[in-house]
Amino acid sequence: MLIRFTDLHHTGGGLSRANAAAVRSAVEHGVTSGTRLGVYEVTAPIGEGGMGQVYRARDTKLNRDVALKILPDAFASDPDRLARFTREAQTLASLNHSNIAAIYGIEESGHVRALVMELVDGEDLSQRIARGAIQLDEALPIVKQIAEALEAAHEQGIIHRDLKPANIKVTPDGIVKVLDFGLAKLTESTGGAQPPAGSAQLSMSPTITSPAMMTGVGVVLGTAAYMAPEQARGRAVDMRADIWAFGAVLFEMLTGTRAFSGDETTYTIVAVISKEPVGTQCRPRRPAPVTPLP
Repeated sequence: MLIRFTDLHHTGGGLSRANAAAVRSAVEHGVTSGTRLGVYEVTAPIGEGGMGQVYRARDTKLNRDVALKILPDAFASDPDRLARFTREAQTLASLNHSNIAAIYGIEESGHVRALVMELVDGEDLSQRIARGAIQLDEALPIVKQIAEALEAAHEQGIIHRDLKPANIKVTPDGIVKVLDFGLAKLTESTGGAQPPAGSAQLSMSPTITSPAMMTGVGVVLGTAAYMAPEQARGRAVDMRADIWAFGAVLFEMLTGTRAFSGDETTYTIVAVISKEPVGTQCRPRRPAPVTPLP
């Protein structure tokens, strides 16, 4: 649900935790209803992630609604984050697929930088899963479209690296859109000297990011519960990391429970590296046609 700034006085304390966080972030960064970035007029906060805040906005020139992903002020002086932000725009621009959210351009206004992206209505998979496990006949069309989006990206040598339910939206008419290639990395076809290993800054935020080099071996990027073991160890990854995450998403869709979890991010990473999925507890809820975990 999108909540406009002008509606805040009428919510009666009913803001969801996610929307409340988005509103606080908007106020802190000076982005309010009516804020203009070039031809775009901000109308409402949508949410936030490891790479910035996302707002609904109106393209006053083309008369269409868009999503603006704004880089926080704190990142403006960080060359690494700016480089990743630019790379996200370039990565998304190279992907032209019906199941991948499109990018329309980059907007700069003063010190503010924003990606102008396709606005995708509907709920994300994390919201759908929160209501319970998804029946197989409902899940299959969704996972088919996710797989097709990943295939299109992989064919261009692009790895998502942060596939998770919150980054997958399903529109009211059943179209799947994979979002947020902000952690995507072009696969390297040739070897070469790797940058020195860095240590990841583990936090309780949904996406783990590093203040150091984003694409180097030794740096952990992604979301702990959906990381492949090599990704959780900070090692080089390829498209198989997305396949692992795809499996974790499918598992969660069909069972309503994460394959790997822990009370803290560190414990979740340990579970990914050293434990089997929590399949025994979930098997009673697993659809009969699905092959059991070994």
